[in-house]
Amino acid sequence: MQYTANTLENHWMPFTANRNFKENPRLFESASGMYYTNNHGDKVLDGAAGLFCVTAGHARPEIVDAVAKQLATLDYSPPFQFGHPASFEFATKVTRLLPDSINHIFFGNSGSEAVDSALKIVMAYHRAKGDGRRTRFVGREKSYHGVNYGGISVAGLVKNREAFGMGLPGVVHLRHTWLPENRYTKGQPEHGAELADDLQRFCDLHGAENMACCIVEPVVGAAGVLVPPKGYLERLREICTANGILLIFDEVITGFGRTGKGFATETFGVIPDMMTLAKGLTNGVVPMGAVAVSDEIYDSIIDSAADGATTELFHGYTYSASPVACAAGLAALGIYEKEGLFERTGKLSPYFLDAVWSLQGMDVIDDLRGHGLLAGIELKPHPAPSVRGYEALQRLYEKGLLVKVTGDCILLSPPLVISESEIDFMIDTLREVLGTV
Repeated sequence: MQYTANTLENHWMPFTANRNFKENPRLFESASGMYYTNNHGDKVLDGAAGLFCVTAGHARPEIVDAVAKQLATLDYSPPFQFGHPASFEFATKVTRLLPDSINHIFFGNSGSEAVDSALKIVMAYHRAKGDGRRTRFVGREKSYHGVNYGGISVAGLVKNREAFGMGLPGVVHLRHTWLPENRYTKGQPEHGAELADDLQRFCDLHGAENMACCIVEPVVGAAGVLVPPKGYLERLREICTANGILLIFDEVITGFGRTGKGFATETFGVIPDMMTLAKGLTNGVVPMGAVAVSDEIYDSIIDSAADGATTELFHGYTYSASPVACAAGLAALGIYEKEGLFERTGKLSPYFLDAVWSLQGMDVIDDLRGHGLLAGIELKPHPAPSVRGYEALQRLYEKGLLVKVTGDCILLSPPLVISESEIDFMIDTLREVLGTV
């Protein structure tokens, strides 16, 4: 089926060149396994897991059946002062994948909501502890924490912030870890652990007693796959512990097997106080996000409420713990476990990264970075920043490959069910297209 531009006018698309798109739309009509089918009937290999979220591949019958059954049984349940069994079951099963100290889940509807919820929980926690002066948030340059107001305030992507005012007050940013000496590193770079000491400098400058939390992506995802230098996350943990600061890992992208373990906290051996989750939480099928918090945080907030209080935390969403989302999530977790997808990533990662690194030496490439089944291909800007990346995005699609592009960086994050032959196709297509942009 063909679509003309005037039938597309009413939808204002997010993060999209709307005028360009509506002149030559790229529309998907169906998906199965590793592939989309577009409106021309062409197959397109999903090299981005949708947007880092379709962890187990598309149209999994287990999830389809679970969602259909849930819709026919309990389509909606109010989340304030009422509940339904699936949310408690799902929360329990998610926490079993997390560090032993993190046993409580607060559900929302996206990664963006998870980040803003996490920041509010931080404030509630410090107030519950009688330490309400802790109001400063620490983010990091080149980080992405969603697009809600708190998220863009702690994040470090200029284009996501510049049109929307000052953001939240009292936010400071660590320097990013993309250093020249770390270029073309597979896995964790050797240099840059000392950049974590920026956090201690903020404590010294602003007063540790005023610092509330530090939020980082263990592996920076949407901004270009920046893998943490060896010792970097460990140093952040040490500084946070020493100064009473909560450490938040934004695992919206790295969670559910992307780094070769269940979560990056396990991959890198560093345990945060809180984690934000989304995307692979439901295999991308139904919108859902979550904040996972330590027992200390949950117990402090709950126990600080007065006896007989009707609410301990004045926060939540109409669709928190949606029955349909919980059904999708439970089915997704079942697939991850049954098929051993987290372990599969660890085994497939060397093949994937070697394939990506086979592109090294191409004139157009400025850097390669990766870990697990996540890689960034940095292109040399031409003729202006973001132009070459956008052209590559379109040409790759025309050749049957979907990728995510941020600026001039091509991001690869295929579903964890990808085969070696599909990796080969992905790299061959990249080599062909990058030789022409």
